Amino acid sequence: MDEKDFRKYLIEQNVDQNLVKRYMNRIHEYNSYLENERKTLEDINPDELINYTEYLVSFDKELVLDFLRAIIHFANFTKNYDLITSVIDISESYNAMDTLFSRIAEIHGEEIRDAIFKEMPVPPVGVDPEKKPEYTKAILRRAEEILGEDNIIELLSPCLHGRPPDDIPGDKKKLKELGIDKFLKEKHEELVIRLQKHREEGTLEFAQYIDNEIIETIRNDNMYGFGIREGNTIYTKKIPYQFRKSLDTQEDNLKRFYICYCPWVRGAMKENTVDESLQHFCHCSAGWYKLYWDQIFEHSIKAEPVTTALDGSLECKIAVHIPEEILKPFIK
Repeated sequence: MDEKDFRKYLIEQNVDQNLVKRYMNRIHEYNSYLENERKTLEDINPDELINYTEYLVSFDKELVLDFLRAIIHFANFTKNYDLITSVIDISESYNAMDTLFSRIAEIHGEEIRDAIFKEMPVPPVGVDPEKKPEYTKAILRRAEEILGEDNIIELLSPCLHGRPPDDIPGDKKKLKELGIDKFLKEKHEELVIRLQKHREEGTLEFAQYIDNEIIETIRNDNMYGFGIREGNTIYTKKIPYQFRKSLDTQEDNLKRFYICYCPWVRGAMKENTVDESLQHFCHCSAGWYKLYWDQIFEHSIKAEPVTTALDGSLECKIAVHIPEEILKPFIK
């Protein structure tokens, strides 16, 4: 690695000087680890990144997020985008169970929270994501026994991990000008244009490369992205987490594994160990859409899963229900 050029890259990316120092330290430490394995930064196997994060967890879990942020910058610097996919595999929704831990205490009290999580501390970011589903099952079983089904759905529905910032003012303005149906159509067109740009530049859409088949599949189905309206409900399909892999594999359990974004449950699909304890977890995914539409309409909107990989479907479809009096002014 050209240390001088990487440092220069970080500065050009407006990374704070203190963070530059920390990120350089994390990369140096990783390089030393690789040297002990008779490897170098230049020939990192992205699939082996998890070995190092689990090693970090074993002695200082506080370093893991710093390292993952450093390696994201390093991946962009070297244009090794496969590394980014591996980082996302490890870190996606890493805070979801911490949020559930806090939310149970806020709504139902610390005593109930402690009973649910007794002798089961939340796995830190950096552990192999495929170890997480068994933990999720155990926590949800306890939670449902103590709180009941309705309360579990209520806890999951606001989404446990949040979403990146959206251009809410810009989208509100666009929605007012176009009306809901043209707004949804335009957002779909924007998605296709963004995917085309990724294809042309060889960059990633979140955690995956984009090819012609993926673009055409999404272009021909307006339900992908922001969805389509039927009455007072917007139906939307989630773009599979690893669309190419989901299309290529012949095994339905692996298709569902590649469709799903959530490391807290997706490994159970790969191993064919999904059971009823996980049945409500996709309300968290529906909540990701709720967070957006709540802000757009300045009103609490109900969103719920219709079909999901977790329930055995080969697509994740979400229904966003908007009260008639809220939606009516935007129907043109």
